[in-house]
Amino acid sequence: MDLAPPDLADLRKAKALLENPGMAARITHLIGMPIEKGFRFLPANWHAKIGGLTQAALLKAIKVAVFTMKTVPHEEASNTWHKIAVAASGGIGGFFGLPALSLELPASTAVMLRSIADIARSEGEDIRQVTSQLACMEVFAFGGLGQEDRAAESGYFVTRAALTRSVAEAAEHIARKGLAEEGAPALVRFVMIIAQRFGIQVSEKMAAQSIPAIGAIGGALINTVFMDHFQDMARGHFIVRRLERKYGQEVVKAAYQAI
Repeated sequence: MDLAPPDLADLRKAKALLENPGMAARITHLIGMPIEKGFRFLPANWHAKIGGLTQAALLKAIKVAVFTMKTVPHEEASNTWHKIAVAASGGIGGFFGLPALSLELPASTAVMLRSIADIARSEGEDIRQVTSQLACMEVFAFGGLGQEDRAAESGYFVTRAALTRSVAEAAEHIARKGLAEEGAPALVRFVMIIAQRFGIQVSEKMAAQSIPAIGAIGGALINTVFMDHFQDMARGHFIVRRLERKYGQEVVKAAYQAI
């Protein structure tokens, strides 16, 4: 089955979004220096802390963000308001520096997840469904590696395939018991896999914010880039899912790879 021309154009847009430069490239372009310089200013044990902070932020976000959304499908997403909100949290984080991350990251992650859910709804997802809610969480796993690594290790369909089992287990758990038992193994495994990839972008964000003279204004700008990145990943992801509902996953995957 061939995709209709408007749908093929949408799929081209989705692939262009999903294969855009990652966070490091975007932030480097913003601040005008290689992001690697920022890693010099992070504490020696910083990478060990990232995993715990990102997992905690994701667990809090999954319980809050999606359930504050209106459920009207195909309504236009409110990207600008979400960018303003996450920029404000980034400004606070930039002003107070690394010690504020444990407060700033859960707040900004919740806002980003709400924006992702908003985009999902605008592409026809029923965000009351567990599968759609977990698809929103999947977005944090996309686009986390450098351009040279993406095709081999972090391609869009490769990442989705790696998440398939944990998504199914988490969906079954939530369908039976809801989110009340956030320590349940199935849900924790899913969040851990997402956090491993999301933590890459968090590290890059914090490295940039740790550069002297970035401060509150720089923190706000970096958080805006952070949000913009995940809005792009979300738009691409949910265009693909919309087309999969129409044509089937194998047809869409084949067309995606042929572009």
